Amino acid sequence: MQSDDKPINGQHVPNFFDLLDQATPPPATSPDKDPGTNLAQLRAAWTASWEQGGFLHGRWEELRQVPQAGWHGMANWIKAVLILTGMCAVVILLDTAGDIFDAALNRLADALPATQVGTSASGEFWGVVDNPIRTYIAQHTAGLPVSGAAIYTFWQLTGLFGLIGGFTGATGARLTWTVWGAATVAVVWTTTPADGRTVATAIAVLAWTIASTAALRGWSLRPVVNNFPAPAQPAPAFQPQIEIRPEIHIPAPATAPDDDAPDDAPDNVHPFQR
Repeated sequence: MQSDDKPINGQHVPNFFDLLDQATPPPATSPDKDPGTNLAQLRAAWTASWEQGGFLHGRWEELRQVPQAGWHGMANWIKAVLILTGMCAVVILLDTAGDIFDAALNRLADALPATQVGTSASGEFWGVVDNPIRTYIAQHTAGLPVSGAAIYTFWQLTGLFGLIGGFTGATGARLTWTVWGAATVAVVWTTTPADGRTVATAIAVLAWTIASTAALRGWSLRPVVNNFPAPAQPAPAFQPQIEIRPEIHIPAPATAPDDDAPDDAPDNVHPFQR
């Protein structure tokens, strides 16, 4: 578009339309990178990481020094990998052991003769102890503000606390386990009918003693005598340093007077006269 603006002092002043007419150059487009170049860069980075001071070279050196460094000297990432691997192995072994134990228990129950015991031996043995507990709680919680289900859950949690805490060596947890087991045996004796009371109580006592091997681990009835040394007396604020060294001092023999004494000898020294 032609502009009607007049030049000022012989110079043309650009207006708005002149600025619009100036087209900006298109941005330079970078050519696409060659895939071979990227592959070469990756190969160079891989080779550099295995050279002296590289990342992979350093990790390999840490792995190679594990037998000499030991547990305390090895790298932290190696410790983390070993711990995670060990935990996974323990979980797998426990799961496998549980399956094997369950299969062995089922085979043992199937091998028993067909009596009133039944095939699900583990569930029925637990019912010998569990059913009297449920019955006793249901009979004696009629006037309480808490439900029987809550009391039954509290009874289970108390036993679990005593078992785990006793295994760790806590004295209070072991006392809780002892009182909990004695109360459970008493409830089983009280609630079970007279015909099977003795057998049910014996099963409860045996189950309690078997679980006590873990809850009372390391507990001994022998008296422990601790002979502690007497407490050391506090050192005084100021303690002089006394050093004793046996020494023998022999005086040097007196020298005989010399007649040829020098002239500059002091006048107060006179030879001994006989």
